[in-house]
Amino acid sequence: MPQPAAGASAGAAERRPRDASRVLLIEDEPGIVDFVRRGLEAEEFEVESAGDGVQGERMALTGRFDAIVLDLMLPRRGGLEVLGSLRRAMPGLPVIVLTARTEIEDRVEGLDAGAVDYLVKPFSMAELVARVRAQLRVMAQASASSLRAEGIEVDLLTRRVRRAGETVTLSTTEFELLVYLLRHHGQVVSREQILSSVWGYEHDPATNVVDVYIGYLRRKLGRSGGTVPIHTVRAVGYRLGSSG
Repeated sequence: MPQPAAGASAGAAERRPRDASRVLLIEDEPGIVDFVRRGLEAEEFEVESAGDGVQGERMALTGRFDAIVLDLMLPRRGGLEVLGSLRRAMPGLPVIVLTARTEIEDRVEGLDAGAVDYLVKPFSMAELVARVRAQLRVMAQASASSLRAEGIEVDLLTRRVRRAGETVTLSTTEFELLVYLLRHHGQVVSREQILSSVWGYEHDPATNVVDVYIGYLRRKLGRSGGTVPIHTVRAVGYRLGSSG
């Protein structure tokens, strides 16, 4: 794993603006803590760290951070437990999971527990920085009055939807589903995540309601702008993005 230059942290601290985004790293391996701290500070983030799940959860819940980078294998309290707590208390706080686990089931478990993204160790610092920035853009976009991606425009105040300049009429549920996909543009979201966020309660895991409404969206949006880039990701869920 490449290391940032020795003076990166001090130099970044001098350059970092007062309104820099604040990232909490919850990780118990000192080498990774140092690597991530130096890399993020070199990109002008403010970084604090916690070495176990109990301390990390307590710090995260203070509301002082814009994003969390979380290891799953932690002493005192596991990462999945921390994720569950943060999802209940601060559902809008983006959490990016770091883990040595490589199985697809582990990835799905982390996403279902509330993570917005997932990186497997060893990872590229450049990729982690890019993913943190992407999540911060999602958060900034969520507070705006409109969403735009893939030729789709949504006005959150008037609830009007346009594709390729043409108005698209959606039901309330279709609109909420589209907004959720736009706010997670480029990310894979599981059916369980969509059910929880759009429908607001737990369905039978065997339900196909998400697939049905994805089909509705594809048909309605496709009428005015060609093929809609809502891609099915096998065994996981869906992604709104330009590539399959």
